[in-house]
Amino acid sequence: MTALTTQLPAAAASYDDLVARVLGGEFGPDPRTQRVAVAFSTRQAVRHESRSGGYRNEVLSLRLAAAVGSCAVEPGELPDAAIEDCVGADLAGLMAHELRPVRVAALDTYLMHVLPHTPANGARSWSLPAGSSLRKSRARARAVAGLVDAAPGARVLVVGVVNSLLEALRARGLSYVPCDLKGGTTEWGEPVRTDALAELAHCDAVLASGMTLGNGSFEALREHALHHGKPLVMFAQTGSAVLPRFLGSGVSAVCAEPYPFFWLDGGPGTLHRYRADAPGAAR
Repeated sequence: MTALTTQLPAAAASYDDLVARVLGGEFGPDPRTQRVAVAFSTRQAVRHESRSGGYRNEVLSLRLAAAVGSCAVEPGELPDAAIEDCVGADLAGLMAHELRPVRVAALDTYLMHVLPHTPANGARSWSLPAGSSLRKSRARARAVAGLVDAAPGARVLVVGVVNSLLEALRARGLSYVPCDLKGGTTEWGEPVRTDALAELAHCDAVLASGMTLGNGSFEALREHALHHGKPLVMFAQTGSAVLPRFLGSGVSAVCAEPYPFFWLDGGPGTLHRYRADAPGAAR
């Protein structure tokens, strides 16, 4: 008997290309017929034990059947009316919403519905242990850092500073340039740059948060990585189902973390890792 294989859609040429193909029905049912049942936001503030600083997160999430898609926003910037706009709305309409985070969350929700994080769709699961928020943060960081294809001594541009990720890169002997729109300093007093695009030419690889989808900087990072042959690894709570669609089109690997995120629960969890060179990956 011949084994059946799943042929994934070709890698997206750009974010706009992906949206156009989704709206054209290439990935599954017409998104005009798919309506959001639940819309909600999740807010958190955290300061891990033994860490000197903390941070806040806010995430917009939409639910369609069993799928939940998400997009992070700057805390306090999402108007309450945006959640009301989403409830009962069709995903095609939300992909054209005036707010970018709503557009990204809608696309993520649709792709989570039609291409969930399964081995057939290219995902490889990675277990997170139960424990404190810091223990789980460090475990996630090891899963993400392990996807960066760079030799010790290489310089990694980190877009979206997470101290546990910087710690994991240091453990691999990699240097890094921390970059975040909020600026500030890392746990070790290193200055955080605010202009990621200005640092690209000086780095050997890029490790970026899915939040770059929500703030509009993802395409510039993807195009640079594609044209210069640099590894681009994405760690994604935002757009966890969107970013694997760019494997082989500038993105070399993705560590996808759909809702519920590791910081919401002390129990065990699961990440989903993708590589562009894995069998079955989109081309």
